[in-house]
Amino acid sequence: MSRVLLSDMTWETLEKLDVDLEKTGSRLIYLDAYLEIVAPLSEDHEIPKTTLRQMVESYLRLKGIRFYGRGSTTIGAKELNARKEPDESYCFEKKKTIPDLILEIVVPNLEIDLLEIYRRIGVREVWFWEDGIISIYCLRADGYELVNKSELLPELDLRSLEFHSRMTDQFDAVNAFMETID
Repeated sequence: MSRVLLSDMTWETLEKLDVDLEKTGSRLIYLDAYLEIVAPLSEDHEIPKTTLRQMVESYLRLKGIRFYGRGSTTIGAKELNARKEPDESYCFEKKKTIPDLILEIVVPNLEIDLLEIYRRIGVREVWFWEDGIISIYCLRADGYELVNKSELLPELDLRSLEFHSRMTDQFDAVNAFMETID
Protein backbone atom coordinates (compact mmCIF):
# COMPACT_ATOMS: atom_id res chain seq x y z
CA MET A 1 0.00 0.00 0.00
CA SER A 2 1.26 3.44 -0.81
CA ARG A 3 0.18 6.86 0.35
CA VAL A 4 0.88 10.44 -0.46
CA LEU A 5 0.01 13.62 1.44
CA LEU A 6 -0.59 16.78 -0.58
CA SER A 7 -1.08 20.26 0.85
CA ASP A 8 -2.80 23.40 -0.45
CA MET A 9 -5.41 21.32 -2.26
CA THR A 10 -8.71 22.96 -3.14
CA TRP A 11 -12.06 21.21 -2.88
CA GLU A 12 -12.37 21.50 -6.65
CA THR A 13 -9.06 19.69 -7.12
CA LEU A 14 -10.25 16.99 -4.72
CA GLU A 15 -13.40 16.50 -6.80
CA LYS A 16 -11.37 16.29 -10.03
CA LEU A 17 -8.96 13.76 -8.55
CA ASP A 18 -11.91 11.76 -7.23
CA VAL A 19 -13.14 11.35 -10.81
CA ASP A 20 -9.66 10.75 -12.25
CA LEU A 21 -8.80 8.08 -9.66
CA GLU A 22 -12.23 6.43 -9.56
CA LYS A 23 -11.15 3.09 -11.07
CA THR A 24 -7.84 2.82 -9.19
CA GLY A 25 -9.17 1.73 -5.79
CA SER A 26 -7.61 4.81 -4.20
CA ARG A 27 -9.13 6.35 -1.08
CA LEU A 28 -9.11 10.13 -0.73
CA ILE A 29 -9.05 11.72 2.72
CA TYR A 30 -9.46 15.49 2.90
CA LEU A 31 -9.13 17.96 5.77
CA ASP A 32 -8.36 21.69 5.65
CA ALA A 33 -6.66 21.71 2.23
CA TYR A 34 -4.65 18.55 2.97
CA LEU A 35 -5.36 15.56 0.78
CA GLU A 36 -4.10 12.10 1.61
CA ILE A 37 -4.33 9.49 -1.13
CA VAL A 38 -4.11 5.86 0.00
CA ALA A 39 -3.90 3.09 -2.59
CA PRO A 40 -4.43 0.27 -3.07
CA LEU A 41 -6.02 -1.21 0.03
CA SER A 42 -4.48 -4.59 0.78
CA GLU A 43 -5.80 -7.89 2.08
CA ASP A 44 -4.36 -6.87 5.47
CA HIS A 45 -7.00 -4.15 5.44
CA GLU A 46 -9.89 -5.70 3.55
CA ILE A 47 -10.07 -9.10 5.27
CA PRO A 48 -10.37 -7.75 8.84
CA LYS A 49 -12.81 -5.10 7.59
CA THR A 50 -15.05 -7.75 6.07
CA THR A 51 -14.80 -10.02 9.11
CA LEU A 52 -15.66 -7.18 11.48
CA ARG A 53 -18.54 -6.05 9.27
CA GLN A 54 -19.99 -9.57 9.18
CA MET A 55 -19.72 -9.95 12.95
CA VAL A 56 -21.28 -6.55 13.70
CA GLU A 57 -24.12 -7.17 11.26
CA SER A 58 -24.70 -10.66 12.69
CA TYR A 59 -24.91 -9.15 16.16
CA LEU A 60 -27.36 -6.47 15.03
CA ARG A 61 -29.59 -9.00 13.29
CA LEU A 62 -29.57 -11.51 16.16
CA LYS A 63 -30.41 -8.72 18.63
CA GLY A 64 -33.17 -7.37 16.39
CA ILE A 65 -31.54 -3.94 16.11
CA ARG A 66 -32.78 -2.08 13.04
CA PHE A 67 -29.80 -0.84 11.02
CA TYR A 68 -28.90 0.42 7.59
CA GLY A 69 -25.42 -0.32 6.33
CA ARG A 70 -23.90 2.50 4.30
CA GLY A 71 -20.60 0.80 3.50
CA SER A 72 -17.91 3.22 2.45
CA THR A 73 -20.24 5.91 1.14
CA THR A 74 -18.29 9.18 1.03
CA ILE A 75 -19.29 11.65 3.74
CA GLY A 76 -18.30 15.25 4.30
CA ALA A 77 -18.85 18.59 2.63
CA LYS A 78 -17.03 21.57 1.20
CA GLU A 79 -18.47 23.77 3.97
CA LEU A 80 -16.86 21.49 6.58
CA ASN A 81 -13.57 21.39 4.68
CA ALA A 82 -13.57 17.65 5.42
CA ARG A 83 -14.34 14.44 3.57
CA LYS A 84 -13.72 10.71 4.01
CA GLU A 85 -14.87 7.31 2.82
CA PRO A 86 -15.23 5.27 6.01
CA ASP A 87 -14.42 1.58 5.84
CA GLU A 88 -17.93 0.72 7.06
CA SER A 89 -20.75 2.88 8.37
CA TYR A 90 -24.18 2.31 9.87
CA CYS A 91 -27.34 4.20 10.66
CA PHE A 92 -29.60 2.88 13.42
CA GLU A 93 -33.41 2.96 13.43
CA LYS A 94 -33.72 4.78 10.07
CA LYS A 95 -31.70 5.90 7.06
CA LYS A 96 -29.78 9.13 7.68
CA THR A 97 -27.33 11.30 5.80
CA ILE A 98 -24.85 11.11 8.68
CA PRO A 99 -24.08 7.61 9.97
CA ASP A 100 -24.34 6.86 13.70
CA LEU A 101 -21.42 4.42 13.71
CA ILE A 102 -18.24 4.21 11.67
CA LEU A 103 -15.81 1.30 11.62
CA GLU A 104 -12.23 1.99 10.55
CA ILE A 105 -9.49 -0.54 10.04
CA VAL A 106 -6.34 1.34 11.00
CA VAL A 107 -4.00 2.11 8.17
CA PRO A 108 -0.68 2.84 9.90
CA ASN A 109 0.86 6.27 9.63
CA LEU A 110 -2.06 8.22 8.22
CA GLU A 111 -1.25 11.91 8.45
CA ILE A 112 -4.77 13.31 8.55
CA ASP A 113 -6.77 13.25 11.80
CA LEU A 114 -9.79 11.06 11.03
CA LEU A 115 -11.53 11.93 14.29
CA GLU A 116 -11.46 15.61 13.36
CA ILE A 117 -13.14 14.81 10.05
CA TYR A 118 -15.83 12.75 11.78
CA ARG A 119 -16.30 15.40 14.51
CA ARG A 120 -17.06 18.03 11.89
CA ILE A 121 -19.52 15.69 10.18
CA GLY A 122 -21.19 14.78 13.49
CA VAL A 123 -20.71 11.00 13.62
CA ARG A 124 -21.82 9.78 17.07
CA GLU A 125 -19.41 6.86 17.45
CA VAL A 126 -16.20 5.77 15.71
CA TRP A 127 -14.46 2.42 16.17
CA PHE A 128 -10.84 1.87 15.20
CA TRP A 129 -9.72 -1.75 14.77
CA GLU A 130 -5.97 -2.27 14.90
CA ASP A 131 -4.38 -5.71 15.13
CA GLY A 132 -7.48 -7.17 16.74
CA ILE A 133 -7.96 -4.38 19.32
CA ILE A 134 -10.93 -2.02 19.04
CA SER A 135 -10.82 1.55 20.34
CA ILE A 136 -14.19 3.27 20.63
CA TYR A 137 -14.65 7.04 20.51
CA CYS A 138 -17.93 8.75 21.37
CA LEU A 139 -18.74 12.26 20.26
CA ARG A 140 -19.05 14.87 23.01
CA ALA A 141 -19.58 18.64 22.86
CA ASP A 142 -15.81 19.24 22.91
CA GLY A 143 -14.73 16.36 20.63
CA TYR A 144 -14.36 12.61 20.90
CA GLU A 145 -13.81 10.72 24.11
CA LEU A 146 -12.16 7.29 24.24
CA VAL A 147 -14.58 4.96 26.06
CA ASN A 148 -14.52 1.36 27.29
CA LYS A 149 -17.68 0.19 25.56
CA SER A 150 -20.03 1.24 22.82
CA GLU A 151 -22.77 3.65 23.83
CA LEU A 152 -24.76 2.73 20.73
CA LEU A 153 -24.42 -1.02 21.39
CA PRO A 154 -23.84 -1.20 25.16
CA GLU A 155 -24.59 -4.94 25.44
CA LEU A 156 -22.03 -5.91 22.80
CA ASP A 157 -19.18 -7.95 24.27
CA LEU A 158 -16.25 -6.03 22.85
CA ARG A 159 -13.64 -8.56 24.06
CA SER A 160 -15.48 -11.36 22.23
CA LEU A 161 -15.64 -9.26 19.07
CA GLU A 162 -11.91 -8.57 19.30
CA PHE A 163 -11.04 -12.20 20.01
CA HIS A 164 -13.04 -13.51 17.08
CA SER A 165 -11.75 -10.79 14.74
CA ARG A 166 -8.23 -12.21 15.25
CA MET A 167 -9.17 -15.72 14.11
CA THR A 168 -7.53 -16.71 10.85
CA ASP A 169 -10.58 -18.28 9.22
CA GLN A 170 -13.27 -15.70 8.51
CA PHE A 171 -16.15 -18.17 8.21
CA ASP A 172 -15.27 -19.88 11.48
CA ALA A 173 -14.70 -16.54 13.22
CA VAL A 174 -18.14 -15.17 12.34
CA ASN A 175 -19.90 -18.43 13.25
CA ALA A 176 -18.05 -18.72 16.56
CA PHE A 177 -18.84 -15.10 17.39
CA MET A 178 -22.52 -15.64 16.63
CA GLU A 179 -22.61 -18.56 19.07
CA THR A 180 -21.55 -16.21 21.89
CA ILE A 181 -24.48 -13.82 21.38
CA ASP A 182 -27.26 -14.26 23.95
